[in-house]
Amino acid sequence: MVIDLEPARPEDPALSIVGAVQSQKLAVRAITQLQSLPSGDYKLLCDAVVEEVRKLTGYDRVMVYRFHEDEHGEVVAESKRPDLEPYIGLHYPSTDIPQASRFLFRQNRVRMIVDCNAKPVKVIQDEALSQPLCLVGSTLRAPHGCHAQYMANMGSIASLTLAVLVNGNEENAIRGLNSMKLWGLVVGHHTSVKYVPFPLRYACEFVMQAFGLQLNMELQLASQLSEKRVLRTQTLLCDMLLRDSPTGLVTQSPSIMDLVKCDGAALYHQGKFYPLGVTPTETQIHDIIQWLLEFHGDSTGLSMDSLCDAGFPGAENLGDAVCGMAVACFTKRDFLFWFKSHTEKEIKWGGAKHHPRDKDDGSSMHPRVSFEAFL
Repeated sequence: MVIDLEPARPEDPALSIVGAVQSQKLAVRAITQLQSLPSGDYKLLCDAVVEEVRKLTGYDRVMVYRFHEDEHGEVVAESKRPDLEPYIGLHYPSTDIPQASRFLFRQNRVRMIVDCNAKPVKVIQDEALSQPLCLVGSTLRAPHGCHAQYMANMGSIASLTLAVLVNGNEENAIRGLNSMKLWGLVVGHHTSVKYVPFPLRYACEFVMQAFGLQLNMELQLASQLSEKRVLRTQTLLCDMLLRDSPTGLVTQSPSIMDLVKCDGAALYHQGKFYPLGVTPTETQIHDIIQWLLEFHGDSTGLSMDSLCDAGFPGAENLGDAVCGMAVACFTKRDFLFWFKSHTEKEIKWGGAKHHPRDKDDGSSMHPRVSFEAFL
């Protein structure tokens, strides 16, 4: 057990009984605002929560930072001082927030740094203890030197980080394990030293719990609507196949591109090539088919994040337009293809150039130097 002790500042109204009650009233008001929003767009919810947290805390900038499936992060909502550079829409690699830090946010959902330049205080422990004390459960512990430098590089002195948890792994829930998933973070930054008293931090945590529940409902609704849309589209497309008019899969609406989030799709039927969107050339499609028949001849369908990593010898000739592929074989010589482009061609990265698929090696950390956007 870790107990944080912090100065009780008599001049701070939030520390009085009246102030603590007022903090809870503000939290309830914020939650009511979140719950009053129309459903169907989680970004509306994110836009509202950054405004409410900024009202509660007074930080110069508050952002919602969402983790994507490949673990990189994106700023999806922001409320800030008018003179500050916007970060909304910027993406950052997964290495900016290492896996160890993400694990800790699932255990300790609030983290405050009052002054990243403050000199750390040495921890004095009982000499009888054989191992150093573990302070990961502390909300107020000093930041790692790397993180302090990271904050300084973005012009921030103080911060408040709040974990956003949603329902995650159902298998873990069945086995009695923690099924909550770290969806993202709500992060407040300030350009000068800033202390948020405990009652307000507790109010923010209360808002985060409500935000997580509301967000979870939005994500479930979006998933259900997507499933219904896919099933409806799938029924129409299957009807085209049954009526022996497969070319309608690419020439009519809905098309096979409506089934899968992709940049291009193609039908190869009876020796003819029907492209839609961003696809390889017909010659390259022939090469892909020959490779599939030779190395994946027993499969009726497969997907790959990267044709290069999957071993397709002509992958380098595809350029940046085509990277990932899914394929379904409905006869021995008839194929449906879906293609995705390289991620780095589609999104705006924040800071120094890197490879978006770089993973956290767990051995070292390096602070980001630049937060400027580039494509």
